[in-house]
Amino acid sequence: MVKHSISTIGSHSALEVSEGAKQEGFNTIVVCQKGREKTYEYYKKRKRGKEEIGIIDEIVLVDKFVDIVNKKNQEYLQKKRSIFIPNRSFAVYVGYEEIEKKFEVPIFGNKYLLRAEERDAPNNQYDLMKKSGVNYPKQISSPEKIDNPVIVKVNEKHRKYERAFFIATSYEEYVKKSERLVKEDKISEDDLKKAKIEEFVVGAPFNFNFFYSRVHEELELLGVDKRRQTNLDGYLHLPADIQLELLKTREPRNIEVGHVACTVRESLLQGVYEQAERLLKTVEKEYKPGIIGPFALQGAIEERNNKEQFVIFDISFRIPGSPGTRFTPYSSYIFRDQMSFGRRIAKEIKEAKNIELVTT
Repeated sequence: MVKHSISTIGSHSALEVSEGAKQEGFNTIVVCQKGREKTYEYYKKRKRGKEEIGIIDEIVLVDKFVDIVNKKNQEYLQKKRSIFIPNRSFAVYVGYEEIEKKFEVPIFGNKYLLRAEERDAPNNQYDLMKKSGVNYPKQISSPEKIDNPVIVKVNEKHRKYERAFFIATSYEEYVKKSERLVKEDKISEDDLKKAKIEEFVVGAPFNFNFFYSRVHEELELLGVDKRRQTNLDGYLHLPADIQLELLKTREPRNIEVGHVACTVRESLLQGVYEQAERLLKTVEKEYKPGIIGPFALQGAIEERNNKEQFVIFDISFRIPGSPGTRFTPYSSYIFRDQMSFGRRIAKEIKEAKNIELVTT
């Protein structure tokens, strides 16, 4: 019998997934859109003298990522006894309708939960945060009610998966900045109408990257990171007078280009764990069977009423795209060794027997 393989889409976290799968003895398949496969060819398994190097057994090419749902491509993955690992690129490029209704390859995780990341979806992450009672920013119902710093969460016009977020302190500033972004063709009027407006939390940003084990019924914090963003990071390295001059014609942007592994003061961890546990219980009720495997809480630790607290901005209901989190100490506190998300997923699949870990 052909042994199981682990597959994923060639973007976001494919290298981390493939490395972890190889460490646990699985064959690996990466499905790449033509023209975007070269990165993965560098890491394909091959012989170098007597040594075997590389982490990807096979690259499957498709014209467009969405073609992964075509019958022949699904049949091929099924023939390879593939278990598919979803990531953000899979959700964005393939789409929720295709994933939920047409993709029949076993997925590690709850594929019906991926849609909840979208801020305009029914029963989305904001609804889940509210039902869970976790800390999240105050929502502003309309631009006219802006009277303190807010962040306007709107997607780019041409790349819906990228953020064109902007900050405003008044309705007048909201109008000025949004009109500029529309004029520059960076956002659309329709997307602006659907944008979420929330209080801007002044705090230290962190992403807490968790794994919920269905096999062991345990919550694990595998690592912590923060984002590198363009061109925001560039602004922050400039003197204040130059920043102000640039702001007259150019808005800072929040396009994620990397991550930095980091640690958090130990006394703050209990509060973060407690919020993650409340969220787990809520999701289990709303999206049975609940969270399976990796998820991440993105937010900031702020000081309020002489107390530090973690406030959640966003939730990722799949593997986070931050392979450096293994180099924080948290997974070592559990496994006495650094554990990547790729390897943790593969380890869970190996240990599973009659536990419901996949959705089709």
